[in-house]
Amino acid sequence: MSVSQTHTVSLTYVERLLAGAARQGMSLPELFAHSGLDSARANERNARISSTELIRLMQEVMRRTGDEFIGLAADSRSKPGTFSMMAHAVINCANLEQAIRRSSAFYELFETPTVVDLSVNQHEGQLNLSLRRDELVGDTIFELMSFVSVRFWSWLVGQRLSPLVIEFAFAPPPSANEFASLFRCPVIYGADHNVIRFPASWLSLPLAQTPLSLSRFLKDSLAQIIAGRSRPMGLAEQVRNRLSSDYGNAFPDLPELCASLSMTPQTLRRHLKEEGTSYQRIKDQLREEAARFYLAKPALSIDEIALMMGFSEASAFHRAFKKWTGQTPASCRRHLLGLSE
Repeated sequence: MSVSQTHTVSLTYVERLLAGAARQGMSLPELFAHSGLDSARANERNARISSTELIRLMQEVMRRTGDEFIGLAADSRSKPGTFSMMAHAVINCANLEQAIRRSSAFYELFETPTVVDLSVNQHEGQLNLSLRRDELVGDTIFELMSFVSVRFWSWLVGQRLSPLVIEFAFAPPPSANEFASLFRCPVIYGADHNVIRFPASWLSLPLAQTPLSLSRFLKDSLAQIIAGRSRPMGLAEQVRNRLSSDYGNAFPDLPELCASLSMTPQTLRRHLKEEGTSYQRIKDQLREEAARFYLAKPALSIDEIALMMGFSEASAFHRAFKKWTGQTPASCRRHLLGLSE
């Protein structure tokens, strides 16, 4: 679980992470085999697996347990799709504080085994993790929640966030260094509480994502959370996020966009070309994604979608959509909705 796709994880840590599956009778060799991996590697004490292989194992456990907590809480579970619903609930929040508070309130509706509480003391924010009641819960669930929370917050605001410190109220496990290596901050075991401490300034960060970028994220959210961001956000992605969050479907002309980015049109064109794209191509991609998003909603007519997309006539939308995708809006809608021609 690293920002690098080639990073490996020790089998000791994998066994600990999948302890909930083991409690339910799933052996590691069996999970390896059902994930398309060599089951013999599960018996090699010094074996390490890639982050991609770990994702496949976790997806298999989620599928078999029906639990997004991968069985780490013996008496409770979070049904598949719960994280997706939470993400939809927070995506339109104004800032990270609203998103954290709304996500906490969302999970309260389902009586998950853990309680999440956000507090702010002077210049420090704290996310406290505790148990709702006494039940069999592996300590690893607190590590998993801390990891997912920080990575999801980072995605929401479009930048990699590093907490001040992460504290756990249990003794360091044999694989503690594996978890600590995921963060650029101290990870302390044997503390009084399970808590993520971070700068209070994080809470005012505006969300950089939109419902459209969320739909892309959720197609492979586990992989994106585990992989994280391996490099700083490129200019093309900055432009995409700026257009998505600030302008809706009414895109600015190039000089206006450049002014908001504090660079000249020549500089913007050059950097986008170096990244293999252009301002026009980014706009067309965003329009295509928005069109597909709306076409997947049967309640909207194609004429209504054309107006929402900023086209004065439906015929102009048809031409543009066919240019972007090679198919008509009606044909695309049938495909998205699983309808026959």
